[in-house]
Amino acid sequence: MSSTYKKAGVDIDAGNHLVNLIKPLASATKRVGCNSDLGGFGALFDLKSCGFKDPILVSSTDGVGTKLKIAIETNKHDTIGIDLVAMSVNDLIVQGATPLFFLDYFACSKLDIATAQAVISGIAEGCKQANCALVGGETAEMPDMYHGNDYDLAGFAVGAVERKQILPRQTKENDIVLGLASSGVHSNGFSLARYILKENNLKFSDVAFDNKNFGEVLLTPTKIYVSSVLQALKTDKIKALAHITGGGLEENLQRVLNKNLTSKINFQAWQMPEIFQVLQKVGKVEDSEMRRTFNCGIGMVIVVDKSAVDEVIQIFEQNGEKVYIIGELV
Repeated sequence: MSSTYKKAGVDIDAGNHLVNLIKPLASATKRVGCNSDLGGFGALFDLKSCGFKDPILVSSTDGVGTKLKIAIETNKHDTIGIDLVAMSVNDLIVQGATPLFFLDYFACSKLDIATAQAVISGIAEGCKQANCALVGGETAEMPDMYHGNDYDLAGFAVGAVERKQILPRQTKENDIVLGLASSGVHSNGFSLARYILKENNLKFSDVAFDNKNFGEVLLTPTKIYVSSVLQALKTDKIKALAHITGGGLEENLQRVLNKNLTSKINFQAWQMPEIFQVLQKVGKVEDSEMRRTFNCGIGMVIVVDKSAVDEVIQIFEQNGEKVYIIGELV
């Protein structure tokens, strides 16, 4: 009997079928400058048509960590793609860039078309929220690398910013630190969150609070801040931005400050969302460990001059964000 690729565990026909299913999803994310359809060897993007005069390209790549394990174990795959997009585009806007296009990598043991389609529908939704075109990706079926229903994701985003508008800018002592509320745990700290549940014999189906189970609360998609941040950037009053991911608020903010400065954060300026309170109480986690592992309720940080605080807060609130004054630079 002859050997075939399908017998070896790779189904080319299933892969082609998936591409046809997701073409409408990708097409729905098209934006100015996107001139390609799925299926080519590469995606084309017309930067000039976007109106940039002296553009600098900004790139970012990321995954969603072990949040994937929760999606797999709860068999809920339609929002994890939003997380994937969020992790990259939120990094782009920190440097003042407008997200332009996105590519994804989906790897698995055996391609389950329904699962992959659900994941990519979430990616497409994230791209819509970020006004970022889904221009391509890769689906890799690797039976000897992954097992069972496991799959992995990676995302790659490219944006552009005018050379004179690149962030961060010079920051100074007494500049004010603003925080934008997160939607939940976002996509960092899940190894600790899962460890806490496992060590305390809690399941994802168990109630966390308000009749919501741990699975649905932990899978709340990462907030995409693109729209509100791009509006606020038009004021030309923002000096620096920091996406609060692994390392927490203080470590990520320090990355965008002048070397002679640090931040003085008032952690009482906002109430830590309930999911973090539950994890801390159940896991007996010290405050310092919480703050360097989780976002603790603040997903994006903005540094502005004292004189610009009211104006910038108003812009963010008009764009649906909850804003807190959380500290200053010293």
